[in-house]
Amino acid sequence: MSAGAEAGNAAAWNGRSGDEAPGDRAPGAAESGEGERADAGPAGPAAAPRKSRRFPLFTRDTARPEGGGRAAPGDAPAPARQWPLLSVISAAGVGLLIVALDPFAEAFRIGIILIGAALIAGAVLRWAVPSVGMLAVRSRFTDLVTYGLMGTLIVLLALVAQPKPWLDVPILEDAVRFTIR
Repeated sequence: MSAGAEAGNAAAWNGRSGDEAPGDRAPGAAESGEGERADAGPAGPAAAPRKSRRFPLFTRDTARPEGGGRAAPGDAPAPARQWPLLSVISAAGVGLLIVALDPFAEAFRIGIILIGAALIAGAVLRWAVPSVGMLAVRSRFTDLVTYGLMGTLIVLLALVAQPKPWLDVPILEDAVRFTIR
């Protein structure tokens, strides 16, 4: 097969004629696929179903995560609109500050537990509040599992940290003895 024939096949596959440049197409042509109506205006491609089963060439927008709307009305100041995210970040920041400054005897453990508790609070907010602003990163289920699991693991690791763990898990001691033997 010649190079010209391959270029013609590639252009037909992309829905263009061989001598048409990528920028020569109508703005909505990428979304609607082949067979677009000739009289379709700016609202035409959005209203008409796609006739092609191929994915569009260009992604115009992404869907916001479920619950990703503003947590307060649009006329509220920016911190008020993002209160769920700011509360979780503030609690985690206080935990990091406690760990970094080490102001009292068990500061490391308390600070790490506070960081884990902030993530668990983020999971609770994501579940209970319908619009959490930028705290919504993925789907609600994925955010719940991610925040909840990471927060729980961080709290558990802080509780079993040596020396003098606050939580004694005998199976962990057996596992350590078995692997070190």
